[in-house]
Parts: sequence; C-alpha cells; structure tokens
Amino acid sequence: MTHPGTLILIAAVAVLAPLLAHGAGRRVRIPLVIFEIVLGILIGPDVLGWAHHDEVIDTLSELGLSMLIFLAGYEIEFAAVRGDTLTRAVRAWVISLALGLGIALALTGMDLSRSVVIGTALTSTALGTVLPILRDSGDLRGRFGTVMMAFGAVGEFGPIIAMAVLLSGREPGVSTLVLAAFALITAAAIFWSLRPRPPWFAQIIRTTLHTSAQFAVRFVMLLLLAMLALSAALGLDVLLGAFAAGLLTRLVLQGAAPDSSEEVLGKVEAMGFGFLVPLFFIVTGINFDLASLLDGGRPLLLLPVFLLLFLLVRGLPAYALAPRDLSISERRALTLYSSTCLPLVVAITTIGLDDGAVQKGEAAALVGAAMLSVLLFPLLALRVRTKAGKTTTPDGPAPESEAW
Repeated sequence: MTHPGTLILIAAVAVLAPLLAHGAGRRVRIPLVIFEIVLGILIGPDVLGWAHHDEVIDTLSELGLSMLIFLAGYEIEFAAVRGDTLTRAVRAWVISLALGLGIALALTGMDLSRSVVIGTALTSTALGTVLPILRDSGDLRGRFGTVMMAFGAVGEFGPIIAMAVLLSGREPGVSTLVLAAFALITAAAIFWSLRPRPPWFAQIIRTTLHTSAQFAVRFVMLLLLAMLALSAALGLDVLLGAFAAGLLTRLVLQGAAPDSSEEVLGKVEAMGFGFLVPLFFIVTGINFDLASLLDGGRPLLLLPVFLLLFLLVRGLPAYALAPRDLSISERRALTLYSSTCLPLVVAITTIGLDDGAVQKGEAAALVGAAMLSVLLFPLLALRVRTKAGKTTTPDGPAPESEAW
C-alpha cells in the first residue's frame, strides 16, 4: 500500500458520516450515502487533496460495489416479485432503455458509442442504495415494498445485462452467446442450491455462528468470489456475478438453514455496510471529477438535464406501468425511488471513460446528477409517503403521526 494514510482517512470519514447523518436527521432525513460521497469529495484531490489513489484502495472499492450489488440480489424474494408485478417491471425497464437510447442519440448528435453509455446509465435504479432507506422507514414490508423490490431489481439487473451486451466491446451476437453460457451455469447453480442439503450442513452453520470458524460467512464469501471469478473469466462485468451470487446465497441459506439465515445475513451486512460499501461510496467521492464539472460550460448545464432525464426515462415508465392496486401516492413514491441511481452510473461511466466513449465532463455531469438523485428523490419519496399517511412498519400501516 503506497498511501496508508488515505485508508485511515477513509475509515475516519466512514465513522464521521453516520454521526453527521444522525445529527441532520433531527431536521431532515438525508441518506447516509450523501455524507459519504460529499466527505470523499472534500478529502479528494479537487478540494483538500488529502486522499491519494493506490491499487489496494481501488480494489477494496470495487469489492465494496460488488458487495452492494450482492446484498441487493440477496434481498430479492422470487415468490413475491414474480407474475404480473415482475412483468410490469420488465416492460417498464425495456421502455426506459428505448427512451434512454433515443434521447441520448439526440443529445450526442447520433454518436452511437456515447449514446449507449449515456442511455444505459439513465435506466438504472440504485436498489442497493434504496434498500436501507426503505428498511429504515418500514416501507420494505407490505405491497409497496414488494413492488419496489421488483422494479428496483429489474432496474439493477437490466442495466448490468445491457452493459454486458452493449459495452463489452464484443459483437452483440457473441455477447449474447457469452451471456447465455453464464445463464446456463447460473441456472445449474440455482438447481444445485434448491436441492436438499445434508443435515450436517445446517448443523455446522448453527454450531459455528458464534465461533471463530464462521462457516456460513465463509461459504457466502466463497459463493460471491466464485461468481465474480466466473463473470471475469467470461469477460462480463463482475456486477452480474455479484447479483447472481446474492440470489444464490438466499436460496442456499433459506433452503438449508432457514432458522439461521437472518443471522448469517446480519453478519454479512455488518461486513458490507460496516466497511466495504461505505469505502466504495467514499472512494466514489474521492474520484469524482469536480474540476471538470465546475469549469462551467456544457458539463454544468448537463447536470440538471440528466437529473430530469432520470425522472423522465426511468421514473415515468415505472409510474405508467405500476400495478393498479397501488395508490397515487405509492406510484409517485415508486417513480422517485426507481429514478434514484448511483452505483451503476459510476460503473457505466467508468467503462465509458476507459473506452474513450464519453468525455470527462459528461461523465462528471452524469455522476453528479446521480448523486443529486440519491439526495433528493428518496427524501421526496419519504415526504410523499408521509403526507399520504401510508408509510408502513413491519407490523403494518403506521399512523400518519408515526411515519417518517
């Protein structure tokens, strides 16, 4: 490690961010991720210049993003999101992709490579970022939570597939074949995960939960790393493997050790949200090209345009195709939550910059707009739900006075 001081700074920021979020929460509820990113910008090269890059920090940041997507995949309940709700979510995302690509082509003067990057970024939903907010507000349970999980899962998984097909550098036909190979291997793994586990498997999970062996946690990390390696070996984005690993882990744990699965998840979440995930968001702030954005001109003008496009491209199709049993306030909240994005925008723009498909200013405007979406849209969604008096708790609907 060439800059150990930077890792200490990141750890300090990770501790400071919840304190600031808690203090601000007395007046207005601001997502924790905003403090992590803003503090990352503050210690980054464009402001104080205290933080510096090195290979270890970048690797940990990539693992943090993978853990974020893994946890989002774990939260998906197949029994809850299948059927008409899932069909509507898929249709909404397909419409979003068509809108995003069409608008991006108009913005870039029919530049296909730039349009693919921008158009795909406009279709993403930050389910991993939204989940803690939904969980803390009590909205994760009940019908609204189920619908949001379906739309968020497709908004997370769809762009990953689009990245694999459109941004891999391969011919679309070859990319499709590679994806099919990945899908076959994943389907085989799902079939294996659904098979009954031998009794010793559940027993060793229970007996090592509070010992140094921690078999279940080690097994989860093996699944995650194996799926990341499979994605990398096939030349796919590792986020695809992370999402699939989350799905597989849920099936294995709930099938083999249902009584211990929640406690195992708690341990994995502690490792993720306690270290790796905040590290990713802080490094995102450190890497943010503030200078390009503040130089004025086109990038600064594009920032509010992209923020509005997140709502138009991702939010409006979600509103239009939301299940009819949702109330108007729930559909509005779904629109805002679905338009919240960041992790995949960072990943997509990074690929675009590496390939030379987008300019630094455009990438900074996209990421800046995504950061604003994380700050503004969940707050507005919480306010919509609170005003309607329909914010839910794990035990059911909460009175308006008890809602966030």
